Amino acid sequence: MSKTKPEELKGQVVGSPIHRVGGAERVTGRQRYVADILIPNMLHAKLVKLDCAHAKIRSIDISDAMKVSGVHAVFTGDDLPRPLVRFGPIHQDRPLMAVEETRFHGEPVAIVVADTIDAAEEAAALVHVDYEVLPAVFTVEGALDPEAPLVQDPVTRPEGRFQKTNILDEYHFGWGDVDSVTADLVIENDYFFPMVTQFAIEPFAFMAAPERDVMTVWSAVQNPNFLQKVIARSLGRPLSKVRVIAPDPGGGFGGKQHAKFEPLLAFAAQKLGRGIRLELSLAESFQAVRRTAVRVKARSGFSSEGKFLFQDLKADFLIGAYADITPRIVQKSSYAAAGPYKVGSVRTVSRALLSHTMPSTAFRGFGVPQFNWAVENQIDLASRELGIDPVEIRLRNLPEHGEHFLPDDPAADGQWDQVLRKAAKAIGWGTPVGKNRGRGISMGIKMSATTAASYSIVRLHQDGSATVMAGTSDMGQGARTIFSQIVAQELHTPVENVNVVMGDTASVPFDLQTTASRSSVYMGTAILRACKDVQRQLKEAVARKYGSGDPELCEGYFKAGTREITFTQILDDLFGGVSGEVIGVGSARAEKRRNHPLGGHTVFFEVVCSAVELEVDPETGETIIHKLVTAGDVGKALNPQHVQMQDDGAAIMGLGHAVMEHYIFDDNGKLKNSSALDYRIPTSKDIPRKIESLLVENEDGPGPYGSKGVAESGLLTIASAVGIAVHNATGVFFQELPLTPERIWRAIANKKRD
Repeated sequence: MSKTKPEELKGQVVGSPIHRVGGAERVTGRQRYVADILIPNMLHAKLVKLDCAHAKIRSIDISDAMKVSGVHAVFTGDDLPRPLVRFGPIHQDRPLMAVEETRFHGEPVAIVVADTIDAAEEAAALVHVDYEVLPAVFTVEGALDPEAPLVQDPVTRPEGRFQKTNILDEYHFGWGDVDSVTADLVIENDYFFPMVTQFAIEPFAFMAAPERDVMTVWSAVQNPNFLQKVIARSLGRPLSKVRVIAPDPGGGFGGKQHAKFEPLLAFAAQKLGRGIRLELSLAESFQAVRRTAVRVKARSGFSSEGKFLFQDLKADFLIGAYADITPRIVQKSSYAAAGPYKVGSVRTVSRALLSHTMPSTAFRGFGVPQFNWAVENQIDLASRELGIDPVEIRLRNLPEHGEHFLPDDPAADGQWDQVLRKAAKAIGWGTPVGKNRGRGISMGIKMSATTAASYSIVRLHQDGSATVMAGTSDMGQGARTIFSQIVAQELHTPVENVNVVMGDTASVPFDLQTTASRSSVYMGTAILRACKDVQRQLKEAVARKYGSGDPELCEGYFKAGTREITFTQILDDLFGGVSGEVIGVGSARAEKRRNHPLGGHTVFFEVVCSAVELEVDPETGETIIHKLVTAGDVGKALNPQHVQMQDDGAAIMGLGHAVMEHYIFDDNGKLKNSSALDYRIPTSKDIPRKIESLLVENEDGPGPYGSKGVAESGLLTIASAVGIAVHNATGVFFQELPLTPERIWRAIANKKRD
């Protein structure tokens, strides 16, 4: 144990670039992910799927599969209990597996369970499915066609005007009267954002095992408590009889936010009374999670001085076969779609469209990058037409600190002009660029979680070390480190003496979710309050033990009269005989508001500016990014190193959908590029030659020590900044992502011909 004295800890914990807790295990391969865990007497599962998206299942013959040595069972839709159990975070519309028809390429029609994975795979190949390929919907235009086949049976849909269409829901937000505004300049364009996948390095792996009367499920899920509810409902069990063990995921990015095949695996495990393991291949992971594709029709009005008079936005989100969390994505991203600006009138109409594609789910940014791609390009076009510098036109429209820019939400919570100015200065805005080079700059905003329920327990042990119990998932964002720093700061113990326990619903208190860049703010606050509870109990103990009426809390000690009693001395005096510990409890909640369009106010805004300098080879269309800058309003960087790494990682992820990533389907809806070779993500050869992450810290956030969430902001504006820079380098305006070399080359060639 460290011998660091409490008085040596003052001011060196929170705000310091302490190395990541568990970082060594992640980079050396010693960390145990779900796929590394084995349970005794375990069986193995393999999913059976069809080679198309939409099909009617005539019959399934499992006789040959059951002859394979080691096969215990083959379950099909006929084996599911009736009425069918369905699940989903918004609409409970997804069955455990396909029944009567498939609705996307990758939806299982059967699950084989065997002693070994080899036996399961062999048997899966011998499951014979007689099916008929049916017409399918794969595009926005197809989903809106009144003659198109329905993706979901209207009987399973909520009643309403969209029940017999492929429109799942429609959302209207805004203020003012767009139609009555007279603008000096009106710009109108359509923009397209493709389907992309989260591509976490850790594969999807799940296990389920009945242990006595408790069903235990292992999953790299981001929201263990929500999965616990899904499993309990699917199996007809109380929450107390379902346990979810969620080891730290090897990346999530929203893709591991909600249940995938855990309910199916738990059903099979309950049927057989044995533990079962399912690990998806990379191709199966591509079929399991993706970001929603979007078409945005943007009509924007500006005054001659560059004032933003109106934004009229119509967005169609192609969400896939089942709702998952995407209705909330559509709703929340649409609410602040006009960006971090004062806009006179706004009208946003967004539709969630069903299609015969894999269900989309949360993805870092939660719908904001799709709108940002459209809105920031519109602003850049206006700056060209009006002859106003792109930085200046944005500065003229940013709200000041404390100024309202959304009618039903808190005022601007930061000095956002600082974000823009920092990024512009770092990229060298206004200085000359070379031939075939261009710069682009873009701003974005994302709202935080609008509801929350985070609980924490902090145990201060007799020797001065501490254990933190929190339901947050550490997906690589560094939650364990931040929580350790807060406890070390408040309880005056070295960081290395703090242990953070996560990922087991049987041992940690409830946490609503690990999403929306909320962990430092909400769970961090819960932990801070738990530490304050510990301090309160220590203070009461000092008053009792030493006869001091009102001891004063100082840095690592209490002042009782003329005595200075350290925390460790208090603990020795309290527990030196029989032993013991001090247990603190803390919580942070944000309740629903019935009168709010989103059900609750945002607690903080993530505001970011990205700036890019790049070069385009006109002969090949290849893009070289020389420098990429992100500047974010973080309130207070609890760990500056972590914040910068989050921004760098998010920015590189944003480059993926900006210049290379997209799904490709064949005519039957089968995904054609479901491999690491055919689906490109940025590698070390693709990243910018220089990346710079800048922080604006005014300690004006609602989280511990004035912090705000930052995990997603670095990604929000990358595509628009890159697109604007390519426009400046080539003279060609692009409306569709990704900006691949081929797309750029063809556009340049077409311009030359024109």
